[in-house]
Formats: sequence, structure tokens, C-alpha cells
Amino acid sequence: MGIFSCLIRRKKDVHKIGDSNRIRSAARYSSDSPASGRGKASSSTTVVEQCKDNHGNGSKGPPAKGFTFRELALATKNFKPANMIGEGGFGKSVAIKLLNHSGLQGNQEFIVEVLMLSLLHHPNLVKLIGYCAEGDQRLLVYEYLPLGSLEDHLFDVGPDKEPLDWNTRIKIAVGTARGLEYLHCKADPPVIYRDLKSANILLNNDFSPRLSDFGLAKLGPVGDKTHVSTRVMGTYGYCAPEYAMSGKLTLKSDVYSFGVVLLELITGRRAIDPIRCHGEQNLVNWARPFFKDRRKFVHLVDPLLHSRYPLRCLHHAIAIAAMCLQEQPTFRPLIGDVLVALEYLASLPYNPEASSTRSPPPASPSQRERSMSSREPLGRVSRYN
Repeated sequence: MGIFSCLIRRKKDVHKIGDSNRIRSAARYSSDSPASGRGKASSSTTVVEQCKDNHGNGSKGPPAKGFTFRELALATKNFKPANMIGEGGFGKSVAIKLLNHSGLQGNQEFIVEVLMLSLLHHPNLVKLIGYCAEGDQRLLVYEYLPLGSLEDHLFDVGPDKEPLDWNTRIKIAVGTARGLEYLHCKADPPVIYRDLKSANILLNNDFSPRLSDFGLAKLGPVGDKTHVSTRVMGTYGYCAPEYAMSGKLTLKSDVYSFGVVLLELITGRRAIDPIRCHGEQNLVNWARPFFKDRRKFVHLVDPLLHSRYPLRCLHHAIAIAAMCLQEQPTFRPLIGDVLVALEYLASLPYNPEASSTRSPPPASPSQRERSMSSREPLGRVSRYN
């Protein structure tokens, strides 16, 4: 494999990126990355030699480092399952992903993942520490996020684990929308993530989300093009219907997937759950009838929330999810408008003490006018409904 040198020019807070394709992962391991960057890979195994980029807040993203397979094998004690999450001997804790060798697009998909995560830097995107492209080995070294993925905390919550509260769920939704907004609006050309799902949303110690696994990412349409035609890839239950049927990929395809994730956060249900009874296995199909009647919104709420949520914010959150899940992509909002609406909901956190100690008096006409004025960000989204 030759050397791919990737350079980027800064242009009005917009990030120029290179080519794209797809990726598949087989397993992730935890180890410690070399503090000094020793064991540099030879030029024949270097995928990205240099990368210059600035993310939205102006800070610089470091270039990915090249590691030898021996270094990574030693750090994980030959990739023992016990070291999928564990401690090594190099210092900084990282996660190592081994790529599937059986895929026909393996090399191209590996390059996509390295390129995307080397050139795109944002607090809500996972950070790429380095990679290994030695022989037929393809490994990626990420920052280690200790709380795992969103699905680990949202589904099948055991009695020994505290379920996510309302405020944390909204925080995760806001951070996820910020990551997508960066890909859609700040990257140049825009990037279609194409594989947004709860399993790909990783969580830091404070439940700040980061999008991971960029192997399916594609460059979005530019100029007068309305879509990108590509092979249908992704995860059943999260794919937009028009993309699944025609292979026509747009930014609104990601918006649909985000709507599925937001609905998962609200309901605590999986996008596809074959264990549930017939009629409830597909989350979107099950939820659609409830969207038509606000009085039935409470039937969508995760029972583990135990009614600890602000009812008005719940109504708005479900309305946002319903708009993202419109079958016609032109009727879905832009992710920037979704972000504005969710940030507004995040500014009205649930306060259990206030909810239990007092009930608000009926609103006066002037109070209702002020309330409508304060909900202006949601109005921006509602025009798509």
C-alpha cells in the first residue's frame, strides 16, 4: 500500500476533506498507546502521512500515528478478550478495532476510516489515535471511552445499573445532533455518516456522546446534485426508506436515522426487536400511530423514566422525532434546525424537586405570549411538519 498524503486548507470554518468509501469492524480491544509514538510504521504501511486540519473551534487535530502490529499485540497481550477493556503498559488508555479480513472492500474501507477521522475533528466525533497497516493486518486505534456505547445504557438495563434519566437522554441527543451538524454543515464537501445508530454512539465519563465507526461514510452531493447514488449499506431499522429502496443517499438520510435514535432515547426500545410481540418489533412502525394524538404521547415513554420528565418537553421531543421520521425526505428538517430545537429543550431540564413540591398556576394571556415567544427555535423546525 502506498503513501496517501492528505492536506487541508481552512476556508471560513469549513473543512475540506478527501475521498470516501466503506468499512466493517470485527472486534474492539483496549490497550495503552505508546506515549512517545515509538515503533513508527514503514513508508510502505503508512496510510496517512500528514494531515493538517482545524475543527470548528479553531483547535488543531493531531495526525494519526502509525503502529506496528507487534506493538498492538503486545499492548493487548495478543488481543486477549480480557483486554477488550483493560490496562496495558504504555500509559494512555485506547481502544483497538480489528477490521474484518473477509470483506472485498477491506483496503478501501480502511482508508476511508483513517481519512475521515484524520481530517474531521469535533468534540462529538471519536478521536483516531493511530492505525496499523502491516501486511494484511488492518487495525485502528481510538481514544478509549469508558462508558461504552449508548445501547449499553439504554436497552436491557439490569437491576444493578441506573437507567438514563431524562436530562442525560436529551444531553446525548444534543451532542449527537452537534456531531451530525458538523458533518453536514462544516465539512466541505459535506459528509453523510450513513450508519447512525445507538451502537455507534460512544459515551465519555460525563455521558458526552461521540460518533464512531466512519467506514460507511460518504461524501455528500455538491453543486446542483441532489443525491449520491451508492450501494445500500447500513443497519436495518435505521436506514431511511428512500435510501433502502433506491440507493439514493442524501443528508436527509442521516436525519431519518437520527429520528430513530431519538425515538430510542424516548422509548427505551430498540429500532428492531424480534423478541417483542408482532406489531411492536419495528420501533418506527409501532410508534407512528401515537404521533397523531398528543394525548397518547405518554404511551411512548420509557417506563424506566417513572414519569420523571417535563411533559411539555416530552411533547416537543416526540414532535421532533416525528418530523425526522417523515417518509418523504423533503419534509424532514435540516439537522441544524433539529439541533436548535433540542438545545432549547436542554435549556429546560427536568427538576424533580420543583415538580414534586409545586404545580404551576394557570398561565395568564401575557405569560402564554411569552411562552410562545420563547419557543421560537421549535417553530423553525415545525415548518417541515
